[in-house]
Amino acid sequence: MNQAKIGRFLQELRKDRGFTQEQLAEQLGVARRTVSRWETGSNLPDLDILIELSDLYCVDLRELLDGERREDKMDKDMEETVIKVAEYGNEQKQRMTRTVIVFFAAGIVALAVNLAMEMLEVGDTFGTGFVKGVAYGIALGAMILGILYATGAMAKVQAAKMRLLHRA
Repeated sequence: MNQAKIGRFLQELRKDRGFTQEQLAEQLGVARRTVSRWETGSNLPDLDILIELSDLYCVDLRELLDGERREDKMDKDMEETVIKVAEYGNEQKQRMTRTVIVFFAAGIVALAVNLAMEMLEVGDTFGTGFVKGVAYGIALGAMILGILYATGAMAKVQAAKMRLLHRA
C-alpha cells in the first residue's frame, strides 16, 4: 500500500468536493491535523473512517486503498463484509473504552476515599492501613490502564489475546 499515493488521492477527492481540511475534519469528527496527516501520507484513516470517506466521496473502498480510480466496482457482498468488519472493530473499541471508564471511575473513588480518610484524620490501624493501601492500588491500576489504553498497547494486547483464543 502506497500511503503517499493514497494521501494524494484523498486530497484530490476532498478538493473535488470543495471541502477544506477543517470542514472535512469537522464532518468526520477528527482533528484538522489528522486530515493533513492522511493527505501527506504519514498516516492512514481507520477502517470505519475509510468507509465514511468512501460514502462521502462516492468512490469504492478499493479505490481509496489503491489511491486511484478503478473501472471495476466492488461487489455488494464484499462491501457488506468490509462494513461488518468495521462495525465489529468499532464494537471492540467501544467495549474497551467502557472498561477503561469503569476503571478510571474506580480510581477516582479510591482517591476520594483516601482523601476523606486523611481529612477525617482516621487513626492508623491495620484496617485503615489496608483500606488506604487497596485504594492506592486501585488508583495506580487505573492510571496504568489509562496509559496502556492511550498508547494503544491495550489494543495490541487485546489483538494478541484474540489470536490466541482463535488458535485454541
